[in-house]
Amino acid sequence: MKFSELTPALVVTMVAGLSTGIGGLLSMFQKRSSSRFLCVSLGFSAGVMIYLSFMEILPEGLFYLQRYYPLRKAQLLNIIAFFGGIAIIAIIDRLVPSQDNPHEIPNVFEIQRDLGPAQNSHLLRTGVLSALAITIHNIPEGLVTFTSYLANPKIGASVALAIAIHNIPEGIAVAVPLYFATGKRLKSFLIALFSGLSEVVGALLGILLFSLGNLELMLGFVLASTAGVMVYISFDELLPTAERYGEHHLSIYGVLSGMGVMALSLLFLA
Repeated sequence: MKFSELTPALVVTMVAGLSTGIGGLLSMFQKRSSSRFLCVSLGFSAGVMIYLSFMEILPEGLFYLQRYYPLRKAQLLNIIAFFGGIAIIAIIDRLVPSQDNPHEIPNVFEIQRDLGPAQNSHLLRTGVLSALAITIHNIPEGLVTFTSYLANPKIGASVALAIAIHNIPEGIAVAVPLYFATGKRLKSFLIALFSGLSEVVGALLGILLFSLGNLELMLGFVLASTAGVMVYISFDELLPTAERYGEHHLSIYGVLSGMGVMALSLLFLA
């Protein structure tokens, strides 16, 4: 496959990754932020990911696998790849200590109330570790976005949007502690922005995988694994965070809205 054919997928992946910068920007104006809006947005992103995983990406993976294996074997491999994707992202998640997990968004109001000179070093450490943790987490997410777009630009664009929404609170997780520790708005914003660039590493990993074997066969395995990664992200990260920063019903409304919008968009854009 020519580089010019890969460029759109690479660009979309980079844009999704750099949305951490939006979170970094929002963190500078936390008093104006809406936890209810964040709750619904995260729920919406989870709804998009869950619907796409089961209704589009898994069937797409099976479609490619069926070209090389009998139906029953293709179905089995599709399932194995799906749970393999879950296992990979779960292992990566376990490697990050819970206190430094980038999906644990700092409560800026508690930071403002408790902040003192002794807190600065701890907050600085938290921000730096969050940036490193996000770098690790975003590699498989970059692979998810890149592969989805390569297989089907329509699905890939939807995945990129969901990943972008998902990355916004990660940017907050990096920028808030750094800003309150150093008082430097621009530096905190830039670190949050560039922490999302590791998604491009995931895209480059995808290019490497596809160069090692048959493109369509690799797409089948990677798409099924992608569905597993997205389901894990939705249930382990997006939904718990949504409920933490809003009401239970608001997060569910967000999930259902995401599913509904995605269903309609796939129907009318088909």
